[in-house]
Amino acid sequence: MPASVLLSGTHLLVSTPLFSQYWSTLLALLRIGVAQEPAVRREGADMPQIHDTDVSVLGLGAMGSALAEALLKAGLRTTVWNRSAGKADALVAQGATEAASAAEAVRASRLVIVCLFDHDSVHEVLDPLVGDLAGRTLVNLTTTKPAQARESAAWAAHGGIAYLDGGIMAVPSMIGQPGASILYSGSEEVFREHEALFDHWATGTYFGEDAGLASLYDFALLSAMYVMFAGFMQGAAMLAPAGVSAGRFAEMAAPWLTAMTGELAGYAEVIDGGDYTVPGQQSLTFSNLGLFIEAITEEGVSPEPVAMVQRLIRQQVDAGHGEHGFARIVESIKHPGA
Repeated sequence: MPASVLLSGTHLLVSTPLFSQYWSTLLALLRIGVAQEPAVRREGADMPQIHDTDVSVLGLGAMGSALAEALLKAGLRTTVWNRSAGKADALVAQGATEAASAAEAVRASRLVIVCLFDHDSVHEVLDPLVGDLAGRTLVNLTTTKPAQARESAAWAAHGGIAYLDGGIMAVPSMIGQPGASILYSGSEEVFREHEALFDHWATGTYFGEDAGLASLYDFALLSAMYVMFAGFMQGAAMLAPAGVSAGRFAEMAAPWLTAMTGELAGYAEVIDGGDYTVPGQQSLTFSNLGLFIEAITEEGVSPEPVAMVQRLIRQQVDAGHGEHGFARIVESIKHPGA
């Protein structure tokens, strides 16, 4: 089997109890199971020799450090490296070995985790090391766009590097804890070969050979999350002039929003079916949010989050679909300007 290089990057979220609680709830609601057959492992004379340590971690930001710490706790011999000094100290105290350079870290182990800032920084570090990576496996957990993940997969294939991409659906404090999830796409062989190791970080789900799929799911889930949070902040801003704290509003909003997630499956059925006239839907005309916007504005706060939804509604009403169900706004999102 090829030696392996795993690459993980910074994630878009910060580590707070609020985010941790949110992810635990979201992932329980949105858990996706993708059944796959076991992959075929490569055997033969071209297998590289086993290296001195089990894992190397390049880049020790919050997420990279969390991934490295989980591996150390699992008993894996771990080599670490970071561009700025001092980041490795806590991990070294836990038993990690610090490498003097990225190249030394790559060569030190059969498994290397690179945790850098973005897609460009990944190439800045790895492009000079493509010769060292040849014949190995690269698992990229950096937060990148789907197109960038596919570009990295093509780059890896050109260099003779097996490739798996991933999206981390967790904050650093959740790594190694229940509720954390990592989405993977690209080489199924790589996923199957290292699935047991991935389990030390989070529950792993594999989506297929298209290396961009994990990132696509990642961004889709984060988009839903951020729009939901913006809606909560809209409500908090509305209530503030009345002396209602955001904390008090959160106590009411959390169970309400959790209950409303039960509607997602119904909306999904309508969207997948493509018929926005099926009975039982709230019409776009009835969903007009003009009164909401007037009330919000009268409180002296911005109506922008709600106004965004109203614009989508108006586009469909103006196109003659006022009696269709609310789910039809997805057509304005899927076909902007149409």
